Order: sequence, then C-alpha cells, then structure tokens
Amino acid sequence: MDKLDVLNYLDEISEEVVEVSLEIWNNPETSENEVKAFNLFKEVLKSYDFRITDIEDSGYAFVAEYGSGSPVIAVLGEYDALPGLSQKLDTKFNPVVENGPGHGCGHNLLGSAGLGSVLAIKKYLDETKKSGTIRFYGCPEEETLLGKVKMAKVGAFDDCDIALSWHPMNANVAIDEAFLSNNSIKFKFNGISAHAAQSPESGRSALDAVELMNVGANYLREHVIDSARIHYTITNAGGAPNIVPKEAESWYFVRAPYRKDVEEITERLIKVAKGAAMMTETTVEHTILGGCYEKLPNNVLFDLTYKNMMEIPTPEYTEEELEFAKTIQESLDPDKVDAEIKKYGLLSDEKQYIHQGVVDKDKVGSVVVSGSSDSGDVSWLVPMNLFLTATWPLGVPAHSWQATASSGSSMGNKGMIYAAKIFSGMMYDLLNDPKLVEEAKEEFEKRTKKSKYKSPLA
Repeated sequence: MDKLDVLNYLDEISEEVVEVSLEIWNNPETSENEVKAFNLFKEVLKSYDFRITDIEDSGYAFVAEYGSGSPVIAVLGEYDALPGLSQKLDTKFNPVVENGPGHGCGHNLLGSAGLGSVLAIKKYLDETKKSGTIRFYGCPEEETLLGKVKMAKVGAFDDCDIALSWHPMNANVAIDEAFLSNNSIKFKFNGISAHAAQSPESGRSALDAVELMNVGANYLREHVIDSARIHYTITNAGGAPNIVPKEAESWYFVRAPYRKDVEEITERLIKVAKGAAMMTETTVEHTILGGCYEKLPNNVLFDLTYKNMMEIPTPEYTEEELEFAKTIQESLDPDKVDAEIKKYGLLSDEKQYIHQGVVDKDKVGSVVVSGSSDSGDVSWLVPMNLFLTATWPLGVPAHSWQATASSGSSMGNKGMIYAAKIFSGMMYDLLNDPKLVEEAKEEFEKRTKKSKYKSPLA
C-alpha cells in the first residue's frame, strides 16, 4: 500500500467523514459544552478499534490511539463552536437560532479532517504492519484558548514525537510562523457603596476604578511594541445609577508575537490596575484565567507540509459551488476582498471566488495569522506544523456568518478532505522516513534550548 493507495482509501471513506463534519455543524456546541461532538468522535474512532482515553482535568478532551512503537504522531482535532454565529446554509445572513452558536471558525471541519486522516493511516498500518503510533487528540475549548493548555498541564503531549495541525481558512497555504501569544485576565475592584446623591462622599466607586484603569490601559498602548494588542470589556459595571458601585470588573486580553512580551505587558497592566485602585481608594484583585503561546516554527515540518500540499491535487468545484462562493463573496467589502487576493499573490482580475492553488513558498511570509490559538502551546512541547486550506471564499473573515455558512457547505467539506489528505501524506512520509522525525526533533531542541515551556496556568 503506497501513498496513493492511502489517499484513495480516504476518498472511499470521505462520505463518512463529511457526515461527521455536518453532524457537528448542525449541532454547534460552545467551549465547555462539547458533549455531542466529544461522544461522536469517540464512537467513530472506537468502531475502528482505536484505544480511547479521556484526558483528566481537561473538559471534553480525549486521545484515541492506534498502532505501536515509534514514531508517535499526534493529530490535533477541535470541535467547539462560537456564541452568536448561528447561520443556515445560505448566502445571506439567516440564523438558525437568533443569537445561537455556530461554527464560524470551522471547527466542525478541523476535527473531521484529523479524523479522516487517522482512519486512512490506520488502514495503512494494518496493511503494512509498519511500526508507528497514531493519535487523534480531541481538543475542546480552543475558542477560550484553554483546552490544549489544560491538556498540556497534565502531560497529554509529553510522549509524542510529532504533532500535526491545520485550520480552515480561505487559502491553501503552509504556515511557518503564526498566532499571537495571549493572556486572559480579569480585574475585580471593590469599593464602598453609598447613596450617590445624598452621601457620595461616603462611597468609593469600583466603577470609577475600572474606568480609570481602562484610560491607563489606553495610554499604555503607546508604549508597547507595535505588534502588541490590548483589548477589554467591562463585565460588571455596578447596579443602579443612584448607588455608588461597590463592585466592578473588567476583562482584558493581552496579545503579542512572543510569550515574553505578553508577560511583560501583563505586569505593566497589573500596575495600571493598582494605580487605578489607589486613585479611587478601592482594592483590586486580578485573576489570570489562562494564556497561550505563539507557534514555534519548525522548518523541517514546514517543508514537509508544503511538499504534500504541492503533491496532492487541490479540490475541483462544481458550478453551483462556485456560484455559492461568488454570492458569499459579494456580501463582503470588495476592497477587503481585493486586498486579500493580492496578499496571496493572486491577480484581482482573475476572479477567483475560492482559492484553487497553493500559495507559493516565497509568499508565505505575507500571510499573517494574527489571532491566538492554544495550538501554539503544543508547538512548544513537540515539533508541530500548521497549514490552512480554502474552506471559505476569498475575503471571508473568521468568526463571521459567512464563515459559518461556508463551513457547512460542500465547498467547505471539499477543503476539509483536502486537509485530511495533506495530514495523511505527511504521516505516510514520517512513518517511512525516520530521518524526517529526527531532524524535526533536533530543530525543536535547538529552538527550545534556552527557552522552555512554562504553563500559563501554573
């Protein structure tokens, strides 16, 4: 059984994989609530004789393992949805449930691609009796950036040799550097309540402290690195306006390209909070809810990813699918669509509604993945790759109704099967060339020699 046989087998089981994807898309579950997806993945994998183990203290997380011996290859799968992004399979905004959840980040596709790939490689291991262990990691709570951080804290990835990851997007591209490191922090201020008209001098406003902290944080923006991001919301602003608020709370995200920058900016933000408390004669407590790392590059796995993306044909689309993509694209700002098309090295007059090639290796540096993901933490524990495939039309932003609609479409599922094939091709190469595994691990050791992973939850 060669690589082409593996990919052909994946085609044979693609209908089952798509069914899983659509079942999850039709039953979106937000972080910490992924009961149906958790059970569905385990049920399918168990039917293929994978050994299933729930991961302690990690919510709806599990690992499914098949094979024996080295190398141990992990495939990361996610399945949580986003609040407020409910959407029917439609080219206009049309929620299934008003303000309900939806797969606006395509995690129904993300987990299902990993599932398809491990089923295909399981077939390969059975046919060839080759040494090697494959693992599917069911990873919850990615949208809160906590799932894999919790899993890492209990050692779930400690004995892996390689980890493989991807994400649905609007281009086919291998990624070397990605994600912003992140901290999620809540600040709770406590003051003294009083009648706001009759005896305001007796009160000490926790809300004043929150607002002063926000002003201070906005001034802090001028004195951090350009690529850093500080954003917040007020989660508790007090009660009735005639009562001086005794309690108030704000919730901050701090992001930057490197973990050390996030930690430094977090310390400065805590000082701003303490200053706001001093000015208002209130007290403040902060809680770091979690955090995550940026993706650590690995050139060996990047090259292997790109090689397989070039070897494996990209999807072909029907006229109906292209029309669907065109209509979705027309709901977007045309200037932003053109900017994205140029970013991927395409010509705007080519009229591509969905990306149908692979972004050239020399243009990868212009593709910035500036969100955060707990997958970054895994890359600091074990050599890891990352790639994107086109599951949404060009121009569609993540966390949008357009992304939700596309993630439930046949067009989106074709991009998902392409991702599964890339995973399968990479695993085939890693199982047949031990040198690749060793080179990836050697590079990882060099990159982490002076900077070891420290759990943001510690």
